[in-house]
Amino acid sequence: MASPLNHSVPNASGSGQPQGPAPAHPSPYSEAQGSMPLFAAPSRTNVLAIISLISAFMFSAAAVVTGHIALSEIKRTREAGRGMALAGLIIGYVGVAFTIVFIIVYLALISTIFAHMPSTGTAYRN
Repeated sequence: MASPLNHSVPNASGSGQPQGPAPAHPSPYSEAQGSMPLFAAPSRTNVLAIISLISAFMFSAAAVVTGHIALSEIKRTREAGRGMALAGLIIGYVGVAFTIVFIIVYLALISTIFAHMPSTGTAYRN
């Protein structure tokens, strides 16, 4: 007697020897004929989007540049990574804004300090 796991059909002579595989039963997890696969292969993540997000924490201007390039490449090639590119752009622009504000405050502070310093020049005194 064949085991319950053997899905072979006995041959016509009745010897019980398997002749070939039994008809396939459709699995609920298999693909239907002519349809898309159930699970698509993961798409590639755009490298510039990753670089944009990482560089946003170190060098904001590079994050802005690579983020814009990454977004245009993602739109053209339909790669993954749009969220990373946007995050790199946003953090990069915030970093650029903070840098500009810092420079303005620093220059204002320096000019205020120098404006209130007594002059020690070599001007001629009477």
